[in-house]
Amino acid sequence: MDLQNLAYALVQLAHNFGAVAVTGGAVAGWITQRSDSPQPVALVWMVLGGWAAQAASGAGFGLISLTSYGQFPDLHGVAVVALVIKLTCATAALIVSVLLLKFSSAWSAGRRRHVWGGLVGLAATALSAAAFLRWFS
Repeated sequence: MDLQNLAYALVQLAHNFGAVAVTGGAVAGWITQRSDSPQPVALVWMVLGGWAAQAASGAGFGLISLTSYGQFPDLHGVAVVALVIKLTCATAALIVSVLLLKFSSAWSAGRRRHVWGGLVGLAATALSAAAFLRWFS
């Protein structure tokens, strides 16, 4: 068995489940947020965990390349732009998720819905950038 391919597959598995959590969780939070509904704290934790998994597994890809080949992947052009977009989305979404956990009880339902919409946008943007990163690297 090729341990490098196994490592890549396991990291990809975590990355895929992270993508499901950030996208599906944000869409569910956005759809279910109403003026009479409480903040779905468990859903926020799922989204936050999904973004943490995305960041950690993304770093895992680079670490596997570094340990296997002695260097990070050779990215250029479109792939670099896509990676920067993904990193920016992950950083912003981690911050927004923490703010949502900490301050949402003081926010109106309308503001919470807008924040969930922002998390949907960040997830969709990161997922779109992932396709470009994959095919242009």
